[in-house]
Amino acid sequence: MDTSHSSVITLTTDFGTNDPYIGVMKGVILNINPHIHIVDITHSIPPQNIHDAAFIIDSAYRYFPSGSIHVVVVDPGVGSTRRAIACQTETGCFVCPDNGVLSYVLDEDAPYRAVSVDNTEYCLPEISNTFHGRDIFAPIAAHLSRGIPLGDIGGTVNNLVRLNSSKAQVTKTEIIGRIIWIDSFGNLISNISSEIFESTIARENFAIRVGNAEINRLNGSYAESQAGECLAIIGSFGQLEISVNQGNAAQRLELKRGDPIVVRKTEKIRH
Repeated sequence: MDTSHSSVITLTTDFGTNDPYIGVMKGVILNINPHIHIVDITHSIPPQNIHDAAFIIDSAYRYFPSGSIHVVVVDPGVGSTRRAIACQTETGCFVCPDNGVLSYVLDEDAPYRAVSVDNTEYCLPEISNTFHGRDIFAPIAAHLSRGIPLGDIGGTVNNLVRLNSSKAQVTKTEIIGRIIWIDSFGNLISNISSEIFESTIARENFAIRVGNAEINRLNGSYAESQAGECLAIIGSFGQLEISVNQGNAAQRLELKRGDPIVVRKTEKIRH
């Protein structure tokens, strides 16, 4: 995967859109590479929520052209000794703090090569303690998009910070997962992938337990359930999702990110 002369830089942050921060980062990028295409993935990550950022960037990056550069700034450790890194995988390059935000990406898109940002020649002349998105991550991404070799940024690092296991646990009789994202519709997205679900459950009867709800079938669409009914479905990002048709599952079930979701094989009902 070659990032030289990349045509796309994406931005994912927890900055929101009411302040000038995103516009300033784009200005920095365009001053260095005025021909780059900048795409906003989202700026609505809950403040300092590394777990949500890890899920969002993993869900989004694979839909961009190979060689795209992805800037992720969800950075509760800004101004501390946490590393700033550039990480190149088979399909993309990621410029971000080394705080676990790439955990899901690296579960799927390995091997990788990562370097710490040691060469401040490619940063802004003055680096603040509070806005590394502007002073470090944006200019590093812009220089990479112009063909600066990854090795010129800094030395290789191998022990990137990883969040606690992002994968569902599988036994002979059940899948033990958790909710990793709640979208704006209140859908509960789990870390149980369609591959894990299908390979473990196959044609068995099953029961999905989440909060105080138990669901015994997998929908092909939301409309297969009545309005207001809880349902399970494989969502658009290939993960098992708990939803309420025309409703809000998070509110209905009073659940939050990190809460468990368990799929158990059950015996066939005898008539």
